Order: sequence, then structure tokens, then C-alpha cells
Amino acid sequence: MLSKCTNPECSTRFLYMRGGKLFRWDQLQGVKDPGVKSGLTIKKESRRVEFFWLCDKCAPRMTVVFRKGIGITTKPLLAALKLAS
Repeated sequence: MLSKCTNPECSTRFLYMRGGKLFRWDQLQGVKDPGVKSGLTIKKESRRVEFFWLCDKCAPRMTVVFRKGIGITTKPLLAALKLAS
């Protein structure tokens, strides 16, 4: 459930989808077949959908990305970095 901007440094609360940018993250989850010893065989596959939101102040400066070992986080946009210099 969305409650605030995905940017950890921003405290803007998500109240309605009037401004900002909404991101949809689809994650496939597989379950190993215990009867197979060699390799990974997917017995069952399920899909988990999550939504992330950047407020109208953060969206022009950053995007939402997945980082291994961390999960979903924010990353500055290149265009925003060029404007700042």
C-alpha cells in the first residue's frame, strides 16, 4: 500500500494520484520442484505486483530502480544531474 513518496528523504504523503509519477513493479516468484535434484525447475509461478510513487517534486529529479541486495530504491536521473551543474 502506498503511503508516501518512495524517496526516503521525502515525507510527502500519497493522498491521491494528481501529481508525481507512479511505477508498477511486476515480480515473478517461482517455487523449486523438490523432486528434481539437478538444476532449477519451476513447479509453480506466481506474480506479485507492487506500486511505488514519486511526488511531483521528486519525479523530475529521480526514478525508481531495483538494486540487488537492497530492493527498490531511488536513483537520480541524468537529466537532473546535468541541470544542476
